[in-house]
Amino acid sequence: MNNEENKDMSHRQHVKYFMRFLNILPSTLSSHDTTRVTIAYFSVCGLDVLGSISSISLDLSSRIIEWIYLLQVKPNEENGDMSICGFQGSSTVNIPLHPENNHYRCGHLAMTYTGLCILLTLGDDLSRINRKALVEGVKVLQTEEGNFSATLSGCESDMRFVYCAACVSYILDDWSGFNIAKATDYILKSISYDFGIAQCPELESHGGTTYCALATLALSNQLDKLSEEQVEGLKRWLVFRQVDGFQGRPNKPVDTCYSFWVGASLKILDTLHMTNYNSNRRYVFDTQDVVVGGFSKWPDTSTDPMHTYLGLAGLSLIGENGLLEIVPTLNITRRAYEHLKTIHKRWSDEC
Repeated sequence: MNNEENKDMSHRQHVKYFMRFLNILPSTLSSHDTTRVTIAYFSVCGLDVLGSISSISLDLSSRIIEWIYLLQVKPNEENGDMSICGFQGSSTVNIPLHPENNHYRCGHLAMTYTGLCILLTLGDDLSRINRKALVEGVKVLQTEEGNFSATLSGCESDMRFVYCAACVSYILDDWSGFNIAKATDYILKSISYDFGIAQCPELESHGGTTYCALATLALSNQLDKLSEEQVEGLKRWLVFRQVDGFQGRPNKPVDTCYSFWVGASLKILDTLHMTNYNSNRRYVFDTQDVVVGGFSKWPDTSTDPMHTYLGLAGLSLIGENGLLEIVPTLNITRRAYEHLKTIHKRWSDEC
């Protein structure tokens, strides 16, 4: 093994890096103010993958949990409307210009998914979530085609939100708001000629949306709906995304985040072992900032919380020392996943 492969992880710097994002939003990320929950997700779950969730003090953990619950949109008190329910990305859009007609006071599927993951990772028991309302909030966002819109206030609908809806349904242990047959049909129609899976039918195959589709099928126990030819074609398409690290599409640059998106897809299909772990590891470590912490999408570029978390998650998939195991379908640690299972058992016992 050469010196390149012997690079060490700057564990301490990465912990400090994530902690900074939990205390203040840098000006460089001001455009992401309305989706602050996702930044908190990358930071909290990143600390968990690093085995450093204890770096978050009990006081800070409590404040984060309270903040997440403040972003839960509850049923309309006047008419009991639950279609608006879910979690928001921040309180920024709650400007009371027209309180009687505030279209922006509604949940967002991606924020609901990441918000629930934060609560689980911080050890919350989910006792304050309105499960029935959240399920209804998922249900109204599914389209006739089978995919999902992100929010009632108006947004694109595609494979990303099919995945978020599946994760929310799995976490809530309630699939009554998710039409599995319709979603599965939408996924099958989005498989391209090269067997990769696209954002929508007739579009180009993409590593990120292939992950969203496969994870959804796995979470909803529908992987058997893929034919043998489709499975083998998918495996081939995904394995061919490795250059040194992984790319999201043919003839595109390698990018740190696909070490997770493509790596997790291969893990779901039990095929990750057919890739070159050392080559992938070298690329991800080439994007590491050993001074201030974090990983970037490409070497010698600025780091960000998303690529830092997904870089660590991708390294976890290939067994990097010092990292907790990632559950590829939900994109949380095994530790957080086991906590979720205890909550599911409690809910089951209460029925």
